[in-house]
Amino acid sequence: MSGHSKWATIKHKKAALDAKRGKTFTRLIKEIMIAARNGGDPDANARLRTAVTAAKAVSMPSDNIKRAIMRGTGELEGGQIDEILFEAYGPGGAAVLVNVATDNRNRTVSEIRHLFSKNGGNLGEQGSVSWMFERKSQIIVDGEKATEDQLMTIALDAGADDIRDQGGAWEILSAPESHEAVLQALQKAGIPYESAEIAMIPKNTIKLEGKNAAAMLKLYDVLEEHDDVQNVYGNYEVDEEEVGALA
Repeated sequence: MSGHSKWATIKHKKAALDAKRGKTFTRLIKEIMIAARNGGDPDANARLRTAVTAAKAVSMPSDNIKRAIMRGTGELEGGQIDEILFEAYGPGGAAVLVNVATDNRNRTVSEIRHLFSKNGGNLGEQGSVSWMFERKSQIIVDGEKATEDQLMTIALDAGADDIRDQGGAWEILSAPESHEAVLQALQKAGIPYESAEIAMIPKNTIKLEGKNAAAMLKLYDVLEEHDDVQNVYGNYEVDEEEVGALA
């Protein structure tokens, strides 16, 4: 669910995250803390509001959310976290963005560089690949939960830009400022969603096969497993059959 244009790859990530619910909570807590630096009131802070909505969607206890906000605003200790965006190339020339939140910048930079070099990739300079992506609201709806006609009516009327068939799921893309309006429209219509985030969506994609596909998915997994990594975005596609075989 991070910018890839195949539902199989989205499921690949979702399965990994579902197996690590504790890490999902940790990521969301860090995002809440970072967002809360610009104000602890979700009504006046769109990024914080989005983070809190995501936390509630995975049943994070309200006390955890409150403490994370207080750390971010400085009311509690422990809110010193740096946010870093790595731009890199993976196997097969895939463009990769890695968003991290860390309390030790030097350690994290060294470790992320090592993961890329060990797994067939390399870090790039600032601006080297970010231009290949657009910041968008990305909402994933299970294909069995809604029809294209339903979503065309509901999501587009609420401000969505595009609805894409991802083979078993619908990907709804919107401008970031339309994220909440589209979510609210889906909820009002009783349509559940698999995931909802402000993501970096690739403008174009490249298809990876064989060794390059296997190597890229391995790199993806080791990056996801790193404690400081918040999100991994890529501009590659891998066929569902190949993902299934590799998984």
